[in-house]
Amino acid sequence: MSILERISKPNDIKDINKKEYDELAEEIREFLVEKVSDKGGHLASNLGSVELTMALHLCMDFPKDKLIFDVGHQAYTHKLLTGRREEFDHLREFGGLSGFPKTKESETDAFNTGHSSTSISAAMGYAVARDMRGTDEKVACVIGDGSLTGGMAYEAINCLAQHRTGCVIILNDNEMSIDKNVGGLSKYLNSIRVGAAYNELKEGVESSLLSTKVGTKVAKTIKHSKDTLKQFLVPGMFFEELGITYVGPIDGHDVDDLVSTIKSAFKLNKPIIIHVKTKKGKGYTLAEKHPDYFHGVAPFDKATGKLKTKKETSTYTDMFGRHMVELGAKYDNLTAISAAMSIGTGLNRFSQAYPDRFFDVGIAEQHAVTFAAGMAAAGMIPVVAIYSSFLQRAYDQILHDVCLQNLHVVFCIDRSGLVGQDGETHQGIYDVSYLSHLPNMTVLAPKNRTELIRIMDYAMEHNGPVAIKYPRGSASKELMEVDTPIRYGKSEVVFKGQDIAIYSCGHMMEEALKLYNLLLKDGKTPTLINARFINIIDEELLVDITKNHNTIVTIEENVSTGGFGQMLMSKVALNKATNIKHIDASIKTGQVEQGTIKELRQMLGINAESIYEKLYTEYTNDSRK
Repeated sequence: MSILERISKPNDIKDINKKEYDELAEEIREFLVEKVSDKGGHLASNLGSVELTMALHLCMDFPKDKLIFDVGHQAYTHKLLTGRREEFDHLREFGGLSGFPKTKESETDAFNTGHSSTSISAAMGYAVARDMRGTDEKVACVIGDGSLTGGMAYEAINCLAQHRTGCVIILNDNEMSIDKNVGGLSKYLNSIRVGAAYNELKEGVESSLLSTKVGTKVAKTIKHSKDTLKQFLVPGMFFEELGITYVGPIDGHDVDDLVSTIKSAFKLNKPIIIHVKTKKGKGYTLAEKHPDYFHGVAPFDKATGKLKTKKETSTYTDMFGRHMVELGAKYDNLTAISAAMSIGTGLNRFSQAYPDRFFDVGIAEQHAVTFAAGMAAAGMIPVVAIYSSFLQRAYDQILHDVCLQNLHVVFCIDRSGLVGQDGETHQGIYDVSYLSHLPNMTVLAPKNRTELIRIMDYAMEHNGPVAIKYPRGSASKELMEVDTPIRYGKSEVVFKGQDIAIYSCGHMMEEALKLYNLLLKDGKTPTLINARFINIIDEELLVDITKNHNTIVTIEENVSTGGFGQMLMSKVALNKATNIKHIDASIKTGQVEQGTIKELRQMLGINAESIYEKLYTEYTNDSRK
């Protein structure tokens, strides 16, 4: 039996002999490479945090104690150490093990995470609630250096310093160098500053001195001298000035050193940041050399690192990235803004062609939007490319700083609709609802690759904010021959018919076209419409549709509330066309778990076959299965 196999439930790691820690870490890495190469997932970040997670489990008692992972994609080792080894056979599959912490999956997962810079706030919430209850559970969070570009992390640090509640923040530094002050002196200072004797003496001396006027002056002089010395000798002075004790940097792959430091930090019962240096992709040579490639990866060959299935080259992301370069040559006032996702959004091409007009602001979506607003106010045309699920973090900035001022900012929303195997926190199924009601906003969705280019061209000349939403994956080649000019607020009639009108939103045209063909086989002659403008209903077309059709089908990958279907049918109601039946093929549940797009569409009833069946069972009492 391997060492890893001896861990079948939470806290079993505490029964492992210290001499076996290195071997256990090696087994965990081999296991992760094996499973992720087969199922896909986040690899490099998990390989880099193995010893760190082991150390935390050696210092904490689960599920009593609370450990929160920022973003959460580095929680694979935590799942292994809490007894979920066998579930990795279904990693990121429909109904299987999530790639992120999930409270419904295990009580050892303290908080659902999937977005950046949230962990300190959540940990503080746990710590303050603990203090109010009078209980004694330990609270810790692990946040990557990249997540510190998000302002929310600093808001939490500032507040945590004010409340002074016991909370250990692990800063997992695997890329950004915060400070290189390592070695004997740093280790010595750290051991003193987390030691009980030092802190008891420090608090006692401060208390005694501050009890008299003379003592207060002495205390201030000592503090000034101490802080001046610390500026030279102690890294992380920025955190110290905020009121958080800083310890580090320490070797994130030395379990003994990690355990010693973390245990001491927990004993102090105050906010502490432990700066841990780790190597992303550690233990797998290919991931060490190419950590970005292996950050989130599809199934691959372990020996070569090459994907098992051919990578899609003509994705919407690729089409967007290429055309941005072309537009950059045409518009010298065009700028591009990314929130730490230049490769993921396709803006890396633009950044290489026009480095002076490209800006990566880090994981700071709110700043990205208002930064763009300032640019637009100054006469530039900023394109903000952000994933749908991340753009929602900047809702207020889109409303207050862009829409209310009617500024010409173009939002290119990648990963709109169902994303798939990353699960609830990453599905882009809310953007129509949170964008459509904003003043001056125009939301468009292309039916195929050609229309994406046409819409991007249109957005350059539009007067006001524009949002272009498109999905992850291959850019559709369907209906390339249907390419009517884009006119403000006008939908596109792909095929004109009667009785049944099918309205499709963006890339859901692939399901709409399948449904259209199924109905043709039944002898029906439906009308197929490309909505194109999602939040602006083509009322002239709708009046015509209500005269010659008795059923309207709306197909979208968005939640029903605030979706296109609701907006369209509200117009139908205003036109008093009460005889129109409506098939609303949208997402009726508030959240969608992980799974392939095909599985999820079928489960949600928004694939062509499900809609076809609903048409008959609901309105003719005749099942066509």
